[in-house]
Amino acid sequence: MMMGKHKSRKDYPMIIRFLRGLELSVAFVAVFAATCFSIPEGFVYLDEQDKTIQASVRYFSTENFVGARVDGYKAARIVITKQAAQALSKVQKELLENGYSLVVYDAYRPQKAVNHFMRWSEDLNDQAMKAKYYPKIDKRNVFDRGYVAKKSGHTRGSTIDLSIIKVDGKLKAPIFALRSVKGCETLPFLDDGTVDMGSSWDLLDQASHHSSPKVADECATQRNYLRTKMEKQGFRAYEQEWWHYTLNNEPFPDTYFDFDIE
Repeated sequence: MMMGKHKSRKDYPMIIRFLRGLELSVAFVAVFAATCFSIPEGFVYLDEQDKTIQASVRYFSTENFVGARVDGYKAARIVITKQAAQALSKVQKELLENGYSLVVYDAYRPQKAVNHFMRWSEDLNDQAMKAKYYPKIDKRNVFDRGYVAKKSGHTRGSTIDLSIIKVDGKLKAPIFALRSVKGCETLPFLDDGTVDMGSSWDLLDQASHHSSPKVADECATQRNYLRTKMEKQGFRAYEQEWWHYTLNNEPFPDTYFDFDIE
C-alpha cells in the first residue's frame, strides 16, 4: 500500500493560513447565530444559569394537550427572566440537599403560543388528546375554567411550570395509564419519572388543584413540600395547578412578550 507523502516545511504557511481562515469562519458563524437567536435583555436560558435543573419541554413535542408542537417553541430549551432563574437556583440548591431536583416543563411562553391554544380550543373536531389531558371538561371551557389564560403570566417570563424528581431518578417518555383517585373516580396519569403528585402535569381537572380532595395524602404532602420550597424563595402558587408558580417581584409585570424560543 502506498503511503501519502509527508508535507514539506514550505507547505506549513499555507496550512496555517487555512486553519486561521477556518477559525475565523467558525467565529463568524457563532457570532451570527448569537445575533440571530438573541433573547431580550433580562432573560436567560435556564440551562446556562443552572445546569443541574432538568427540563422537559413538552410544548416542543407532540406530547401535550394540543397534540402538536406549539407555535413559538423552536428549541427544547427553557427561557426565563434572570430574576426568576436566580430564585429557582436557590430552590434547586435546597432540593439537592434533600435528594431531589427540579424538572421544569415551561417558563417563558410566547404570545403566539397562547394564540395557538385559543385556536385549538375552538376546533371541536380535534379531540385527539382529550383522554390524556382533559377527559372531564369541554375544551371550549379551558379558558373559563382558568387552566389557560388569553394573557398568560408565562408570557411575562417569570411564571414556571415544574415538578421534582429524585436525584437518582431519570426522566422518561410519559407512560399513559388510568388510575383511581378519591371518590371512586378514574383519571389519566402520565408517568414521566417525576415524583407522584397525584395528577400529571397539564391535566386539566380538579385533581390538579393544589388543595384537591381527590388526591392521596402522600401526594398532597409532596405538593406542599414543593410549595414550601418555592414560596421560601419568593414564588407564589396558582391554586388551579399544583405545578404553576409565579415570581412575586417579577421584573416585567405588565409586558407580554412574543419572541420565539430558539
